[in-house]
Amino acid sequence: MTAQERTSHAKYDLLIDAANDLPAATTLVVHPCDESSLAGALEARDAGLIVPILVGPEARIRGVASQCGLDLTGVEIVNAPNSEAGAALAVAMIREGKAELLMKGSLHTDELMHEITSSATGLRTGRRISHVFIMDVPGHEETLFITDAAINIFPDLETKRDIIQNAIDLCHALGNAEPRVAILSAVETVTTKIPSTIEAAALCKMADRGQITGGTLDGPLAFDNAIDPEAARIKGINGPVAGRAQILVVPDLEAGNMLAKNLTFMAHADAAGIVLGARVPVILTSRADSVRTRLASAAVGNILAAARRAKAAVPRV
Repeated sequence: MTAQERTSHAKYDLLIDAANDLPAATTLVVHPCDESSLAGALEARDAGLIVPILVGPEARIRGVASQCGLDLTGVEIVNAPNSEAGAALAVAMIREGKAELLMKGSLHTDELMHEITSSATGLRTGRRISHVFIMDVPGHEETLFITDAAINIFPDLETKRDIIQNAIDLCHALGNAEPRVAILSAVETVTTKIPSTIEAAALCKMADRGQITGGTLDGPLAFDNAIDPEAARIKGINGPVAGRAQILVVPDLEAGNMLAKNLTFMAHADAAGIVLGARVPVILTSRADSVRTRLASAAVGNILAAARRAKAAVPRV
């Protein structure tokens, strides 16, 4: 791999360009009270990806902007005294139809997700909520979608069904009509000694029976024979997914988190993040994210918002 290939992130550029052709989505930015989260929201605004509404302590937000030289001209701020109140208020505003996206600010992810997943006042739907990392790995031909590495710690079979369907639906919105889905384990054979291999086989059968739709599934697959055609060939694993997977479904959060961070720190990948399965997509950013990653996360959110708009406009027969 050349030095240029190691550092190239052209796939994100294409994603951001696609989102730039769409109307900017109104986005509630929850508690943007540090430079990273506030600058990220304003960068996405300047790129034409979102119209931010900042929800949090107004004096503190303005103080951060002044200290960091950030321009809040024309930006609406909805005052909330603290992060807990800000999360609750933002979720209530979504329920009232006042925005199409949520974006996490400087509060802890658990604090925001607590309000989103509340059975009484949250944003639950009939689908389990899950997270997808959209990873631009230099030197790898296609974008990789890793799920779930942030929300569901030890998902059961039914939860994994929703995790997979959420990721497939995301790929559809991004223009991939039939994504290739690898259900990962440590080995590519089914064995009672490794329960995730049995779940992988069951999920593939669920797809055969129409319980998961819109993608091509295979599993169990080990990571190497999921993404590398030569590794799959050596193992004698055939089919459209082996060696060419686009969605990587991990057995549990620990495995997914380690995989995503390995790619980030060892392969110099960028990792945009989005939460799916709620009433609206939720953009998750990290203080360690590059500008390109923050913009890619906002771009994915904007594309999803546009897809939801288009779907709502189609009359039901």
